[in-house]
Amino acid sequence: MVRSATDARDTVVTGMGFCLPGLGQAAITTEDVWEIVSSGLTAISSKDDGVFYGSVDLPPEKFAEYFPEIPGIFAAHFTDTHRFGLMSFLEACTDAKLDVRAGALTEAGILVGRGGVDTNIAGYLKVLDTEISDLNILEATSLFIESSIAVTSSDVALAQSAFARTTGPCYTANAGCSSSSVQINNARMLINSGASDVIAVTGVDNFYYPLLKKVFDLVRMVQDADERPTNALPDEPIEFDRLMRPYDRRQGCVNYGEGSVTLILESREHAERRGAPIYGQVLGQAVTRDGLPHPLASDQTGGGLVAAVRQAMGGRPIEQVKYVHGGSDGGMAMQEAEAIRTLFGDRAGDLLMTSQEGCFGHNGAPTGALGVALTLLMMQRRTVCPTANCEEPLDFLPFNPLPGYQSVPLAFDHALSFTYQLGGVQSAILLGSPDAL
Repeated sequence: MVRSATDARDTVVTGMGFCLPGLGQAAITTEDVWEIVSSGLTAISSKDDGVFYGSVDLPPEKFAEYFPEIPGIFAAHFTDTHRFGLMSFLEACTDAKLDVRAGALTEAGILVGRGGVDTNIAGYLKVLDTEISDLNILEATSLFIESSIAVTSSDVALAQSAFARTTGPCYTANAGCSSSSVQINNARMLINSGASDVIAVTGVDNFYYPLLKKVFDLVRMVQDADERPTNALPDEPIEFDRLMRPYDRRQGCVNYGEGSVTLILESREHAERRGAPIYGQVLGQAVTRDGLPHPLASDQTGGGLVAAVRQAMGGRPIEQVKYVHGGSDGGMAMQEAEAIRTLFGDRAGDLLMTSQEGCFGHNGAPTGALGVALTLLMMQRRTVCPTANCEEPLDFLPFNPLPGYQSVPLAFDHALSFTYQLGGVQSAILLGSPDAL
């Protein structure tokens, strides 16, 4: 195919890496992840208190095996968020055939999305609660390093960029659960403009369980109250002690999880010059808010999501889209149903729209990068994976959520991927096969 000069700046995905809850051990590679999602399996389990949660099993010795060169004085103060982010980063580089240790990413950009800062809390409180004058010089040095690398939301970006010895753009963005979606678009714009040729985008979060448990207790207290302030919580009850079931009649439950997902994005010209395999393209992205008046709002009409999709499509006909990766975390079904009905009209019944949040748990910032990765894997393998834990689809869905535990064949060249942030913020990303126009 003969391409124009503009095509040379297309943004393509050449590598994927993960550090997610797995089946007995952390899911790191595309095959680890595909084994779970292709059969609608779940890596979420019940904790001792009955709450379902997606935990990453990453023993310290396994991390040390992957990163023997990181000085112990720094590695000793890494939080799980550092470790998850570095693991997915290294795997993505390996998948993209970029030898990071040989300097392949020295000019690359490092963009990280972080939705929460809960792994930073322990170090933050430790510094505040310490009487500095009581420390000896070794203790003071150790605490200084810990406070410098573990109490800010830029923690993972700094660790990744130091490991890769990069000189390119390096920054962290927080847009809640759409954080990595926003960074994917930032990377696309940097590549399209010619400012960068290679960018690693990571979404990483760790929902610190003791803090999360207290939030659960607050939710239950408010939900169980005879009277509560107007708009204190969404109308639909939120539960945590059963498996989440997106698009199922038994929805209304959210299982949180932890982990990291990294994508390697390149200009097409750079990827083709080094002979890199290409998973697909990032064609467009948009973030909108529904305009409602309070920060816990969600517009059930789907108007904000419709606007995001139309912006992301960039004038392309919606008929090109044959698959949508939904963002349902055990709720959101009405909003997505109304948006799909508005966008696709009578054609919505032929649309496959699935969610794999029930595989790993709702993990915050990684959600956008994970949605892109899973959608491109399905596009590449001409297969759509089922909605995990969905067995009895809601009656009002205009689309097919592919209930059950079997993938189905489908050839498609364009797809959408959705993510959401508390407060009515929604993101839509348009993806295409390597040669999609």
